[in-house]
Amino acid sequence: MRVVDVLGLWCAGQLAGLLSFNAPLSQAAPVHGILLYFGCALAFILFANFKMYGSWRGRSMPAMFLQVALSWAAVMMIALLFSFLIHHVGSLSRLWMFHWYVVGVLSLMLTRAVLYTLLRHIRENGLNNKRVVIVGYGSIGREMHRRASQQSWYGYDVKAVFPLEPDQPLAAGVERVDSLEGLLDYVARNHVHEIWITLPLSDSNRLQKLQYLLRNALVDIRWVPDTLSMQILSNKVITFLGMPAVDLNQPVAADMSAMAKDVFDKVFAAIVLFLLLPLFIVIGIGIRMSSPGPVFFQQPRLGLNGRPFGCLKFRSMKLHDDHGGVTQATQDDPRVTPIGRFLRRTSLDELPQFINVLLGDMSVVGPRPHALQHNELYKDKLEMYMLRHRVKPGITGWAQIHGYRGETDTVDKMAKRVQFDLHYIQHWSFAMDMKIIVWTAFKGWTSNNAY
Repeated sequence: MRVVDVLGLWCAGQLAGLLSFNAPLSQAAPVHGILLYFGCALAFILFANFKMYGSWRGRSMPAMFLQVALSWAAVMMIALLFSFLIHHVGSLSRLWMFHWYVVGVLSLMLTRAVLYTLLRHIRENGLNNKRVVIVGYGSIGREMHRRASQQSWYGYDVKAVFPLEPDQPLAAGVERVDSLEGLLDYVARNHVHEIWITLPLSDSNRLQKLQYLLRNALVDIRWVPDTLSMQILSNKVITFLGMPAVDLNQPVAADMSAMAKDVFDKVFAAIVLFLLLPLFIVIGIGIRMSSPGPVFFQQPRLGLNGRPFGCLKFRSMKLHDDHGGVTQATQDDPRVTPIGRFLRRTSLDELPQFINVLLGDMSVVGPRPHALQHNELYKDKLEMYMLRHRVKPGITGWAQIHGYRGETDTVDKMAKRVQFDLHYIQHWSFAMDMKIIVWTAFKGWTSNNAY
């Protein structure tokens, strides 16, 4: 494979010469020929270190293509640095370098696509398969078995399992390994290639026992922790202080993504406030005319990671005293003013929260902030309720566009809202934010539950 790659890159360099100079590469400046052989030699040496030739069984083709593009880019950068060192960079054609990179990437991808397709066809016909034993047959174990069976082109044949329960039913054609002590003997007798350990993290006794029993196993062993049984936001593997670690509740929108989202929020909020300034003035006059009191109403809420802030709204109720509690507005609530009823029904009372977005307390899209008393009420009744606060609260959100806005007078209603909020946090993307904003603009301002 390494020889095929080098030949492909050499041909790519020659073709790049024809594209760039309309002549063979040998007629170009000598530095091009030097870099051609230098780059091919580098690829032969370094591609193995870039894990270009490891097994891609069970992995996606896009990931393989990304690895190819990055590896070839690294080789090209080293070759470019070499041209600086030999003082010939001035004679080097940047167009030729570009063409060589593009054609080289296409050559490497085409080779792998052909091989990938060929192996996929072979494995779908039952050849070149690897026999597997799954240790632990909980939610993750069954899911791994299902994927291996349905995605037969990966070439994994589950021969046996060690179930968590002795009487647990198994799929047809799958043998049962009755004890951990008999696992290694079964692997040897049946020429098993891989062992997949899918035990939950809580089963530490079995994990320690497996570590000892499999210390001399000469097969591939993969540990796929049963994270589905854990109430977590994420399971991203990172390197922390030089050690592998798993982030269990890190939102998808973190680090650079969070910074980009924050910049978008502030720009979007500034534009909205500028465009809606006349509407703010009209609403403010209407509120002052409907009942005495301030135009804006501020209520404490929890923001990012539980930091309290004052959530702004247009005042929609007459001045009253809740005596330290929070009573949600209900249908025909006498505290709501006539203009306030319109504002609440159309969600226009939420518009001042764009000021909160500019201040950095909120986001345009995110879980809606709840009253502090509601947080205290539901945090012990609903699992993962407080994880809503791992991101900034939003003016609108995934739950709201699916109808879960307004009064939450039952635990079931709140549970549904939290379910949608957590789905948003776990699957966030800019495209998802845009969808929510567009949906809110056209359909999300009114609700039969908003009193």
